[in-house]
This record gives sequence, structure tokens and C-alpha cells, in this order.
Amino acid sequence: MSDSNGTATAHANDPEVIRRLMATPGRWAVVGLSNNPMRTAVGVSRYIQDHLGMEIVPVSLKGDDVHGNRGYKKLSEIPGSIDVVDCFVNSERVGDIVDQAIEVGAKAVWLQLGVVDEAAAARARAAGLDVVMDTCPVIEAPRFGL
Repeated sequence: MSDSNGTATAHANDPEVIRRLMATPGRWAVVGLSNNPMRTAVGVSRYIQDHLGMEIVPVSLKGDDVHGNRGYKKLSEIPGSIDVVDCFVNSERVGDIVDQAIEVGAKAVWLQLGVVDEAAAARARAAGLDVVMDTCPVIEAPRFGL
């Protein structure tokens, strides 16, 4: 994206997309979700599951089961459809996860707070996925009364 002066601008999240993703029951693959209680993904995914009512599918290098849900090592191992791929990986690694999300036919990617990859976001949008970047459902839900 660029502004009227041709200067590159950061991705702007669409509030309606954020609201719809959080308000519509769905299946969220949470990449970077392990049993390490020190990781932010543990608490945020619990919130998404318990407060927003989403089905959580943990994805991590070890394939840990988390919150009573079967874990997987890769998005391609998950049977069935994926509505949102929620990315708790650093910005340098998220492009590969976004490409995997496109490949498996996910409907949206959510790059967590501090995770920014403009090129990956552009690829996802070009492939027809909804994109949310650099924010968290725990922050956004109260803004929408969820």
C-alpha cells in the first residue's frame, strides 16, 4: 500500500474483518501453540476457545496436544477445513506459515501482536484470504463487545 505521496504505508486492519472472524464460530489453527505456560499463545488460545467459542487446533514443532485438543506439526497434517490460521511465530518466520495457510485453503490469517510481514499479507490477500496483522483477539474482542 502507499499513501497519496507514494510513501509505503503499513497494513491497515479492517474492523469488520476482525469482528466477523471473532464472532463467527470457526476452526482456528494456532501456530506456535505448545504446552509451555510461559508462551503467550497458551493464554490467548484459551481465550479464543473458551470466550469466543472457537475450535482450537494446536500447531507446533512437537505437535503438542493443548487445551484438550489434538496437536499437529504442520498445517498440512490437519484433517478438514481451517477457518483462521493464528500465527504466534516471529515476523521472520511467518511468511512460510502464511504460504502454508494459502496452500491448505485456509480462509484467513491472523498475525499476532508484533508479527508483521507486509509481503506475506499481500500474498494472502491476493489468494483471497482475509488478513489481520499486528493485533490480538484478546485486545480486539472488547472493542466489539465480544
